[in-house]
Amino acid sequence: GELLREATEKGVVNVARYYHHETVCVGGQDDDIRGNVRRDLDAPLPPSKRTCSSSPVKGGRATANRVHRRIIVRDYGKAIYKASSRVSLLAALEGCIDGYESLHTRAGMLQCDISPNNLMVNEEDDNPSWRAFLIDLDLAIKEQREKSSGARGKTGTRAFMAIGVLLEEENHSFMHDLESFFWVLFWICVHYDGPGKDIGATEFEKWNYVNMEELAELKSGLISRERHFLNRITKAFTPYYQPLIPHVNKLRKAVFPMGKPWEGEDGTLYFRMKEILREAREDLEDSGRSQ
Repeated sequence: GELLREATEKGVVNVARYYHHETVCVGGQDDDIRGNVRRDLDAPLPPSKRTCSSSPVKGGRATANRVHRRIIVRDYGKAIYKASSRVSLLAALEGCIDGYESLHTRAGMLQCDISPNNLMVNEEDDNPSWRAFLIDLDLAIKEQREKSSGARGKTGTRAFMAIGVLLEEENHSFMHDLESFFWVLFWICVHYDGPGKDIGATEFEKWNYVNMEELAELKSGLISRERHFLNRITKAFTPYYQPLIPHVNKLRKAVFPMGKPWEGEDGTLYFRMKEILREAREDLEDSGRSQ
């Protein structure tokens, strides 16, 4: 809750606004795994930062001590994949990138868990919440602290993690999270055939289960060559999202220069991604395919 409160105080836009947070207490003690769930069980505790590991849980492995906290925010909406139209989805994605950029530039934070359930859209005219916004700063970090520590870790939701994060090649960067926005749009176009209409498991379901190195190779192979990428998404995208194929390919070229993960940070990527999404909306509206 502290990072969210700080972000709100610094005027960050398109991120859920802080109202209140507290630690839940039971019997006068903090409600956590060590004290209330495991009680007197002897289990070592690792660092408190939540990570996403490719290794299966093994006997004797340290158990994370999670603390039960409540956070109340001022904004509410629905997950981005429930947006009522293709145009609304694209506008929400652009708005969420705006929010991420604001969080990064105004508060110096990296959200580190860009995923469909953390990107929200508000389509209610009487709802005073942001029209599109990010939620969940549970894994957020301070950018300067990350750079100074040199610590590397696999943090986020597996299917949407950037290739560089999967390989642990460098410290977490805003560029990784911008890449995650690309994977969110890709995933929605493959798994939803309309607003909130999940088609079930697809060939990409294994992204949730394969080890990190294999997932990095799968993603790298997918985006490396334009012809291959277009062939794959033409077969994989649902009928509803077929009109987005050329625009998702434009995003691919922006996020992966020369068909490879980025090698240097580029602050202009914010603008270029938002511009592609804006042009996609205009194209859909001009062609009568906005719904």
